[in-house]
Amino acid sequence: MVSLNLRLPLLGLLCVASVAASSLQAGLPDYPAATHPVAGDQWPYVGGDAAGTWFSSLADINDSNAGQLGFAWAYDMGTERGQEATPLVMGGVMYTSGVWGIVYALDAVSGKLLWSFDPGVDPASARNACCDTVNRGVAVRDGVVFVASEDGRLHALDARTGAEKWTADTIINRHQTYASTGAVLLTGDSVVIGNSGADLGDGSTRGYISAWDIKTGAFKWRFFTVPPAPGQPLEHPELAMAAKSWGPDHDGRYQNGGTVWDGLSYDAETDQIVFGTANASPYSRAKSAADRHDDLFNASIIAVNAHSGRMNWYYQETPGDAWDYDAVQKFIFANLPIGGSGETRRVVMQASKNGFYYTLDLKTGKLLAADAFSYVNWAKGVDLATGRPEFTDVADYSAKPKNVYPSWAGAHTWNPMSFSPQTGLVYIPTLDASNVMVNLAVNKGKLDHLEGFFNANGIIPDDTYDEPTLTRLFGPVPTKAELQKERGKTSLVREVLKAWDPVARKVVWEQVTSDGNRGYDGGVLSTAGNIVVQGRGDGTLRVYNAKTGAQLAAIQTGSHIMAAPMTYRIGGVQYIAVQVGYGGVGISYPLPPVDIAYRNQNTNRILVFKLGGGPVPQPEPRPDPLTYPAPPKFKTTPALIAHGEAKFTEFCSRCHMFGPGITPDLSRLPREIHGMFGQIVLKGALAGAGMAPMGDMVSAYDVKAIHAYLIDTQRKGYAAQHAKPTG
Repeated sequence: MVSLNLRLPLLGLLCVASVAASSLQAGLPDYPAATHPVAGDQWPYVGGDAAGTWFSSLADINDSNAGQLGFAWAYDMGTERGQEATPLVMGGVMYTSGVWGIVYALDAVSGKLLWSFDPGVDPASARNACCDTVNRGVAVRDGVVFVASEDGRLHALDARTGAEKWTADTIINRHQTYASTGAVLLTGDSVVIGNSGADLGDGSTRGYISAWDIKTGAFKWRFFTVPPAPGQPLEHPELAMAAKSWGPDHDGRYQNGGTVWDGLSYDAETDQIVFGTANASPYSRAKSAADRHDDLFNASIIAVNAHSGRMNWYYQETPGDAWDYDAVQKFIFANLPIGGSGETRRVVMQASKNGFYYTLDLKTGKLLAADAFSYVNWAKGVDLATGRPEFTDVADYSAKPKNVYPSWAGAHTWNPMSFSPQTGLVYIPTLDASNVMVNLAVNKGKLDHLEGFFNANGIIPDDTYDEPTLTRLFGPVPTKAELQKERGKTSLVREVLKAWDPVARKVVWEQVTSDGNRGYDGGVLSTAGNIVVQGRGDGTLRVYNAKTGAQLAAIQTGSHIMAAPMTYRIGGVQYIAVQVGYGGVGISYPLPPVDIAYRNQNTNRILVFKLGGGPVPQPEPRPDPLTYPAPPKFKTTPALIAHGEAKFTEFCSRCHMFGPGITPDLSRLPREIHGMFGQIVLKGALAGAGMAPMGDMVSAYDVKAIHAYLIDTQRKGYAAQHAKPTG
């Protein structure tokens, strides 16, 4: 569905079709470390350039005047979920995507809407997205805007009007939990996209990427990342090698995972697509460390020929992944003097979820460097000769819980890092946190299955870590005091912006951005003005000196910032833009009071800044999230409540939490929702609002028990809220 603002002149749109990416970069400075022309006045790729550096040669906003940065304009996107995309600016027009894959085209100077496109996704498909209905961006070429909607459809839109030129369904099995949240990738003649779903459902999904003709949307080829069930035919030759790496007791009920939900890159010089693959499924597959198999091509980096889809090379970062160490984090291409000879090589770099910073030869896939950029205890290091990690005993949680660093959330995840070819540094938004990994089958808790984790759980020891409740549900777990011994005075959960030297292979400077709880802090932009820009969960947009890390500015936006900023220049004025809104994987957890979304409404906006701008308009305050409505009368028993707690944790806690968040807090339901609770959960009475029916997962008795548990929780909260003060 297209909404076109006919009152506005389509200035700039007419020239998009004739402006080639190369001409957009004309006259820019030469950076020997850059493999591709970097962004300048325009920002033609999600990552700024084809190398994915999130770097700009603009320097009007710089380390001497960043303190003068202020508000230029804002656009209300009309939604209240997570925002993870970085906008493009071409020909004076800003193109970007929001939740569900909704596309917006705006005048980049004024912020006025030119048109928008709603792909019309069935809200019930939100169940298939592990981590919110986010979208990470669009691509534009020759007057066409490309986007993948959350339900896995590709859309090609007229850049002038937003009218749909063609659409293609990229999902191979609509009965499985596939979704698409990543930015599409353009090669010479194709549109390429992956998908997600490796964490969900009884059988998970089977990962692949697919290529579609850029002009017509016709299917071209598909590359599967993992083999099919034992005994099934192999779709392409590479899967024969992959199948041999799985154990003889491989459970054919599972689709094996390995989805490609982010991190697609294309290098025209080698004509290859480089992408990473996600976790295997289920998480815990080996009875012990001795029983571990590689399980290709999970947790791997793969390069395929862009025309044929056949594999050129692969490198597996985490063999036998049992820790949710996806390797889909965004890649950066660069020319660096690295490796034994010290010669300058064309390389691909990734700060992986597993805590190691990998540098590989882009053409051959040869591993050149692998170093811990964050605290890691699952491996001692990586053997450069074999490319394999040196596992520690901590990695094996098959018999008892282990406190593993980094957590399943990763030392670095989807939030973009930035490489400055000017400073030679990579700026990484890092999560320094562990998780207590539990094998549910042996730890003697109430649960032996957890939706989103299969037969395991990874418990992050933040302020919500409640040992008695966790022990009741998942079996014995360590106390926080025991966990703290490993880190001394360092917080168990913190986020850190790190400047990494990929040649010297070390951290140059760092800034702690959140401490004690996950901040879900944002991705990073760097520029030739010697600045690094990053948003935080506390609502501030921060600017740092790129060489030293000294803070230069902090602007309170009133909104949680997860996405990476970008910059562009029109009419001699440089702007910095960022999309704001809390969500993503954070929907599973209550907001801490330090998060700005705890206090303000989660209004999704595009915020744009310039030198000499004013203060940022603040969103409306959030209504009191801690008020309990009066609970309904309900006859129950302790046994029913206990069963409800277990089933709520197993199936509902992936999206719902107790406390302020993005999805409804089910312990504070109004009376009318209580009255239709069974119809909502079993029959999908609110499917149009995003609550898909769950009758295939829970029984009528389970739903009755879940409802009893929620009412009991609401009753206790209401009683405490209305208790008379003592003393």
